[in-house]
Formats: sequence, structure tokens, C-alpha cells
Amino acid sequence: MKKTALIFVLVLLSAACKKDLTSLNVDPKHPSTVPSYSLFTESERLLSNTVTSSNVNLNIFRLIEQQWTETTYLNETNYQLPSRNQPDAIWAAFYSSVLINLEKAKGFIPTDVSDKGTQKNEIAIADMLQVYTYYYLLTTFGNIPYSQALNINNPFPAYDDAKTVYGELLTRLDADIAALDPASGSYGANDVIYAGDPTAWKKFGNSLKLKMGVTMADYDATTAQTVIAAAVTGGVFTSNADNATFDYLTGPPNTNPVWVDLVQSQRHDFVGTSQFINLLNPNTATQDPRLPYFFSQSIAGGTYVGAANGSGNGGLVYSQYSLPSGPLITPGSLGKVTNPDFPGDLLDYAETEFNLAEASARGISVGGTVQSHYNAAITASITYWGGTDVDAATYLALPTVAYATATNPTAPGVLTPLQKIALQEYIALYNRGWDAWILTRRLDYPTLLPPPNAYSGFPVRFTYPISEQNVNKENYDKAAAAIGGDLVTTKLFFDVH
Repeated sequence: MKKTALIFVLVLLSAACKKDLTSLNVDPKHPSTVPSYSLFTESERLLSNTVTSSNVNLNIFRLIEQQWTETTYLNETNYQLPSRNQPDAIWAAFYSSVLINLEKAKGFIPTDVSDKGTQKNEIAIADMLQVYTYYYLLTTFGNIPYSQALNINNPFPAYDDAKTVYGELLTRLDADIAALDPASGSYGANDVIYAGDPTAWKKFGNSLKLKMGVTMADYDATTAQTVIAAAVTGGVFTSNADNATFDYLTGPPNTNPVWVDLVQSQRHDFVGTSQFINLLNPNTATQDPRLPYFFSQSIAGGTYVGAANGSGNGGLVYSQYSLPSGPLITPGSLGKVTNPDFPGDLLDYAETEFNLAEASARGISVGGTVQSHYNAAITASITYWGGTDVDAATYLALPTVAYATATNPTAPGVLTPLQKIALQEYIALYNRGWDAWILTRRLDYPTLLPPPNAYSGFPVRFTYPISEQNVNKENYDKAAAAIGGDLVTTKLFFDVH
């Protein structure tokens, strides 16, 4: 007892001898400040993880877009968003992680970096990624907190009009592109996407600008034409070497999220849909060269077989169907989707060429022709996945694919120019379900029918998070009313057809 009392007294005396007792409140394991570059790197990782993930609690767009379907639990296939609250997860990932980290990084850069040119580049790149992030929030929810969003002293931010925010994002993007100076440095190796290359980021900025211009083409054609022309003049992606990809590693914790979701978690209940696989493989003579890279052959039959969307509920045996590709899922598979180091794809050359094709089809001068950009887009997609230029040429010669005669092999009929582009872009956006969802809502093609037991009509937006409904109710109510109701069937500002 005396020994214990003595130790206690010594501890008190030791504490009393400290000149600054407030230091006892400092948690050495959770620093209050961190280097700006570490915040930037983590933001890139979190952003890539969010748009790449196949986690049913977060990113279910491959299921909504009917690239995949579930064989056992059908909540996500059937659009049952309330069961797992994906809107809350998306909101938190973008606002509480990506956007706030990038905002902090921008604030720390002037202190961390002495060279003014480097400061300017790093702030512009961080801001560009914020614009990219807000793009997905706007096209997912509609009106969102923006002007008051990142003020930590305001827990109840007001919602801003989506069209207004979209215009402000384009203004920000213009300023970011103009600020980038190739003669100065930036993040270097701390930038996983472009290794700190300002020239590469300038191309990214213009390609994102082109994408945003095309997205708004149906609700503001005049502004869209100006935005698209400026982006092309500024210089967009010209090859797959320009792709904005985040390189994952072969071992945890920085691995491909799809590997984490399916391989590490030993989950086998996601398979290709018959609708999507039949589109790729209407018959062996016209098989899409990307099919072996997208999916594995079924374990049971050794052929590519898809399941009818929403037909699972425990009645399907996954081995009878084609799973997402990867040798760790099916030995000998050519594909890479489930490899631990398969990169996350934020924006690529194939999508850029499809955007140019669409702009040209709308009568906007971007150089080249609709067909030349259409061909370049398909070729870029095939070679990105592992095919060759010869594979692409053979595929483009098919009557169902060639721009002059293109049809939908699963739904024969005459296609408009925009439908021809949309169909092939939908295929190219495999494993990028979020962007496929934006595409099919904009152009209403290909037609995706709800599964037999759908919880709602096809979701054209996500409902606002439950956390917002409970905590920020006054502003939530105003936002819901402003867009026409907080429903998954309420069309957003860019979806005018």
C-alpha cells in the first residue's frame, strides 16, 4: 500500500513540474496538423476508392446499370436504397473525407511550400479534384450544400441550386487550368495519378471541362457549345497514356477496392447480367474482344453466361454464370477487374473521344467527324483493356458496330447518332457504373428496364441522406421542395428528356 501511494505521489509531482500542463491534452497519435501533401494523397485515394468501389454499402452503380446482378441478396439490384443507406455513405465519403481534406490541403500549402509557382500549381490541382467531386454530388443528388458546405463552424449548411453551382464549378475549373504552370513543380511522387505533372493535370482539367460541357448540353446548349469549344482548344486527352488512373498495390491496405469487396471478402454473388453479356456476345462470330477481360467464363459450363437481372434471391448458383474477371476469381482468366493492383479509373481517353463524338453529333465543331471520334473511342477502350488495334478494327467492321450501320444486337432497330454513341459508350464504361448511370440518364439509351421485383422505378437520382433529414431538416426540406421532391424518380437538372 505504501509503495502504491508513493508511486501516485511521484506521478503527481512529475505532472506538476511540467511548465505547460495543456500539453497533457495533446494526443500524439492524432496530430492536429499534417503536411498538405499527405492530405492530398489521401484525398486521391479516397476519391478513387469511392468511384471504384463495388461495396453494397457505397457504390452500387454496376448493379443499377445492369452490368452485374446479385445471385443471393437482391436489395441493391432491386433499388432498395434505404436498406443500406448508400446515400449517407456517398455523402460522407465526398464531404467528410475528400472535400474537407482537399480544403485543408489548400490551406496548408502556402505554409508547407516555399516556391510560389509550386504553391499555385498544387492549389489548382487540389481545387480541380474538388470540382470533380462536386460534379458527382450534383449529378447524384441535385441541389447540394456548396457555398456553406466546408465551414466546420456551420453544422447546418444551406443547399445551393444545382445549375448555379454547376456554373460556378466551370468558373473554378477555368481558373485552375489557367493557373497551372508547366515550368513549376507540384506534388511529385505524392501525386499518385500524374506524379505532379502540371501539363498532365491541364489535360485532365480540359477533359473534365469537355465532359461537363457535354453533360449540360440538353439544358443549356449555348453555354455547352462555348464550354466544349474552349476545352478542345485548351487540349484534351489524346491517348490512353493520358488516363487519370490511381495505381493500387498488390497488397493491403492500398489495394483495388473491387479486390477487397470480392476476393478478400470471398464474395461470389455478383455475376454478369444476361442483358449485358448478350450485348457483348450475341454470337461467337461477333464477340466483343473485351468480353474475356470483363468477365470470366462460368465455372460450370466454360462459356460466358449471364443471369437475368434480379432473378437471384438464392435460386442462382454463381458457378453457372460469368463472374467479374480476374485470375484470383477464375484461374486462367484474362481479365483484371478483381486483381488487387487493377487501377481506379477517374477519367479516360475513351470517354473523352465519346464526348467529342457526341459534341460533333450535336453540331459542335471539335475537329474530326462523328465517325472518327466514335472509332477512336472504341479503339481506345479495347486497347486499354488488353486488346489490340487489329481486334478493334475487326470489331469496328461488324455491321452492328460500324457507325454507318450500328444497331443494338439485343434490341434490333434503327438507332439515332446519339443512341449509337450511347450504346458503345455504355459498354466502354464497364466497371465505371457511376459514369454509365450519368450517361443512360442523359441520353435515355440503352433502355434499362427495372427488375421484376423493383423497390421503385429506375433511380434517376439518389435520395438525400437520412442524416441530413434528421440533423439539417430545415435546409433539407427546402432542398427537397426546390427539386420537386426527395424521390429516386425526381429528374435532376441535366436529365431533361
